[in-house]
Amino acid sequence: MSSQIGRRRQAALSGGRDGYKERRKKLIDAAASVFREKGYGAASLGDVANALGTDRASLYYYVSSKEELFHAVVFQAAEDNVVRAEAIRDGDLPVARKLAALVRELMLSYEKHYPYLFVYIQEKMSMFGPEEEGSEWTADMWDLNRRYEDVVLAVVQQGLDEGVFKALATPRVLSYGVIGMVNWSHRWFRPEGSVTAREVGDAFAEIVLKGLLADPDSWSPDEDA
Repeated sequence: MSSQIGRRRQAALSGGRDGYKERRKKLIDAAASVFREKGYGAASLGDVANALGTDRASLYYYVSSKEELFHAVVFQAAEDNVVRAEAIRDGDLPVARKLAALVRELMLSYEKHYPYLFVYIQEKMSMFGPEEEGSEWTADMWDLNRRYEDVVLAVVQQGLDEGVFKALATPRVLSYGVIGMVNWSHRWFRPEGSVTAREVGDAFAEIVLKGLLADPDSWSPDEDA
């Protein structure tokens, strides 16, 4: 029975049925809310089914397991981050404001998608690399990670080329430093804590820009906000 359901699920996905994809997206959105409320470890497919007002058995037409559902939720959030980042890179903002916007948007995303993006960073991200063979999800997530890194690298390189940023290290080292600083917030940031993601993002942006700008005094957080 399970293999028959799996074949039907794959056929529906690959066949491009709009109704199926729309219902599956509603399932992913519901799972995101459940994971955010209960945490990934405590949440169950039954909780997701209850949130949708359906039974657990019906979910297997769309996903095979809680892990697959978690993968879908994380991919959707990560893909949204990449799309926003690429729009910032390709926009008309001055390069310093582009980098500040990238920092803020990533931090705000971690608050919006708390805790499952942090779960991914802490438990999943270190489990694979470009040289490893894995699932289709692993390959897709690696591609999203690469695209996001390429965005930050392009903005940093633009700032260096324009003489706006100081060449304190190679562009890639600077880019990884910016991304790593925000990602490390998974160790301590909580939406219900004493500071908001916006406040953290503003502080991180100022730390980055005051350190990188050739003329640090040109940075005006109030103007950028």
